[in-house]
Amino acid sequence: MDYLIVGAGLFGAVCARELKRAGKSVVVIDKRPHVAGNCYTEEIEGINVHKYGAHIFHTSDKEIWEYVNNFAEFNNYVNSPIARYKDELYNMPFNMNTFTKLWRDVFTPQDAKKRIEEERRESFTENPKNLEEQAINLVGKTIFEKLVKGYTEKQWGKRCEELPSFIIKRLPVRFTFDNNYFNDRYQGIPIGGYTKMVEKMLEGVEVRLNENFLDNKEKYLKEAKKIIYTGAIDEYFEYKFGPLEYRSVRFETEIYDTDNYQGNAVINYTDRDTPYTRVIEHKHFEFGKQEKTVVSREYSSKWEKGQEAYYPLNDEKNNELFKKYKELSETLDQVIFGGRLGNYKYYDMHNVIREALNLVKTELGK
Repeated sequence: MDYLIVGAGLFGAVCARELKRAGKSVVVIDKRPHVAGNCYTEEIEGINVHKYGAHIFHTSDKEIWEYVNNFAEFNNYVNSPIARYKDELYNMPFNMNTFTKLWRDVFTPQDAKKRIEEERRESFTENPKNLEEQAINLVGKTIFEKLVKGYTEKQWGKRCEELPSFIIKRLPVRFTFDNNYFNDRYQGIPIGGYTKMVEKMLEGVEVRLNENFLDNKEKYLKEAKKIIYTGAIDEYFEYKFGPLEYRSVRFETEIYDTDNYQGNAVINYTDRDTPYTRVIEHKHFEFGKQEKTVVSREYSSKWEKGQEAYYPLNDEKNNELFKKYKELSETLDQVIFGGRLGNYKYYDMHNVIREALNLVKTELGK
């Protein structure tokens, strides 16, 4: 074959689609029993459940938006998450709806700016040494303690005083009554779920599921002229320089005999005592009217070998380690590394698609 693509997620599916269209012989393998990678959706009680966490497609890139619309019709879902801090509810991202609930004497953008600036000045640190000092410098103590601290500590498994300041370079603050989380022009969820969208991308391509490339690495290397590898780059090289670090996520999913459990697709739990980071009610992504509902609680957890790697821990130590693997990968003419795990980088879906299209252009010499 011309190309063996390891991984049937978005990156692999786009590469397969475009290479096949260009007349190349392509085979896709995936160690999982399904396509679509982490954006895989499974129908439960007539609801498309995001099995690996919420995925909301958003982009300002018109070309990418038109591209994905070749494979699915998108609805007009707008991501407007809610933050719950103990017995208090706030709108996200931080905006005027948030500020008027946090402070009873704030009514206008000028009031909010004044209050935030006062809090920033009260606790300003000239050279922030950790995430806590950096976040307070950006938004003050009230927002930090109610809406940032607990969630961040659960997400990364460390206290904010132990996390490096560069993790939070900015915290978006919006002085309008706008709960739309993303600023992108295009946004929505594919009607019928992401799995159907990826299946359509892969139409006409040979796909083999439940096949682990690393179990038969030498065999696959002999069978393909080129390999596009979307798995973890450190695992490919048998952790030669040591494992890269990630955060993982554990999901607890339940079916409830009610048509509406929490009234919103996403609610973040920002206090430290609640063990999960957020609760997803999947039907709201597609404005479902089903009699029952499916709810998932997400628990951030330490990653260990053998677990699903979700969020790269892109601190200085891990980025330096990745550079070693990157340099080693560039010595291989036959294997190309791509996607979130291959590049040790968190990508939004539209960026994954753009990277895949760019790779194919390079391969085809366009």
